[in-house]
Parts: sequence; structure tokens; C-alpha cells
Amino acid sequence: MQQRKGKIIVEESKAESRGGAKKAKNFALTVIAPVLVVAIWFIVTNTGMVRTSILPSPQKVVSTFWSLLSSGKLWTDMSISFIRVLRGFALGALLGMVIGSLMGFSATVNRVLGTMVSILRPIPMLAWIPILILWLGIGESSKTAVIFIGSFWSVLLNTIHGIQSTDVKLLEVARVLEKKRSVFIFKVYLPSALPSIFTGLRLGISSAWTCVVGAEMIAATSGIGYMIHYARELAQPARVYAGVICIGVVGVIIDKGLLVLQRKLLSWAYVDQE
Repeated sequence: MQQRKGKIIVEESKAESRGGAKKAKNFALTVIAPVLVVAIWFIVTNTGMVRTSILPSPQKVVSTFWSLLSSGKLWTDMSISFIRVLRGFALGALLGMVIGSLMGFSATVNRVLGTMVSILRPIPMLAWIPILILWLGIGESSKTAVIFIGSFWSVLLNTIHGIQSTDVKLLEVARVLEKKRSVFIFKVYLPSALPSIFTGLRLGISSAWTCVVGAEMIAATSGIGYMIHYARELAQPARVYAGVICIGVVGVIIDKGLLVLQRKLLSWAYVDQE
């Protein structure tokens, strides 16, 4: 009995060590590309291979970042942009899921709206900005509308795809058991579509950040996009790069947060990956 317990403990310790080694390897693979980029950046800027007026050194960008952070300027601009993103993304995601569900469930609605989706979706976001400024002015409404449009399409298309990709066998079982329509929707279609919907939400929040920066560069007096644009006009490349890197870091944090939430809510979909 004691020998069996000893073997179990040894096997558990081996499994833990293998798990730790795997995590360390995954972490190394995750950071190797950013570290390599920073190393090359450091070399080319500190050896004079690239002019600092075009590409400032990492040390300069970091010092500028801390200066902006300590002064509160970066927090203010980021919070303004973040609120804009949340407002536009919430509207875009909500409407995308509602209309996507209607188009996914109903072939008639899909045919009616499908043509308009095919026409409007390829229009670049930069083309919408002057139109929305004409309609809504240069206030918050136009910026919210830009972010709304940018995040809407990803959620819409992934919602449609998730619903229409529901396993036919599951639908047949539900029909054989003569389940109600509500059971079809909430017990069959919705669980099947959720992974695709979460993918659309992750793509949508990424598009929302892109859109808010573009909108703030064109028509705004505050926000991280405006800060980058204004720094470019004043020939302050370090501030430009600090703002760009900050946008990327915040985008990664939001994406990882949504991914963690997805894995928590849809743990059943990741059983085979454990």
C-alpha cells in the first residue's frame, strides 16, 4: 500500500515538473519575438544605422512613456479613448449579435439583409469618417458611430457563422425528442455558436481600437489618437512610438481578458486541449 502511494506521489511530481517545463517553454516561445524585435531596435538606433528622428531609441521611448505616465497625460488620453471604445463596441457587439442571430436563424432575413451586408462591409472605415462627420459633426457621436461600425461586422459575421455551423446531428436529436423552439435556441444553437461569437467579440474589440485611433487623428482634441497625431506634427517621434506601443499593450490585455473569459464560460469547448 505504501509503495503504491509512493509511486503515485512520484508520478504526480513528474507530471507537475512536465507541466512546469511546458509552461516555461510556452512562455519562452511567446516572448522571443518581442525580445528579438527590441534587441534589433536597440542595435540599429544606438549604432546610428537609423536616424533617431525617424526611429528613437528604446531608452528614449521608455523615458517619454514614464514622463507621460507620471504627468497624468497618458492616463487622461487613454481613459478618454477607452470610454469611446467601450461605448461604440457595446453598441456594435449588441446589434451584431441581434442581427446576426436573426440572419442565422431565418433564411428569409438572410436573403433580405445579405445584399446590404455584402455592399457595406467592404467599405473601409476611413471612408466612413468624413461621411459620419457630415451627418453627426465632430463631437462624440461621430466617433462612437465609427467604432460601432468597425466592431459590428466581426460580431455579425461570426454570429451568423456560429449559428449556421450548428451540428446537424444535435438538431436531429432535438427534433426526435420533440423539443420546444426555446430549447433549440438556448440548448442547441446558442452553445454551438458561442465559441464563434467570442471570436467575433475579440476581433471586434481589436477593430474598435483601430477605429478610435483613426477617428481621433482626424477629428478630435483628446484621446490617444489625437496625442499621437499632435506629437507627429510637433516632430516628437518618441511620444508617437510611446502612444503606439501603449495602444498595442492595452489591446493585448483586452484580448487576453476576453480569451480568459471565453475559456471560463466555455470550458467544455477546451476539454481536448487540456
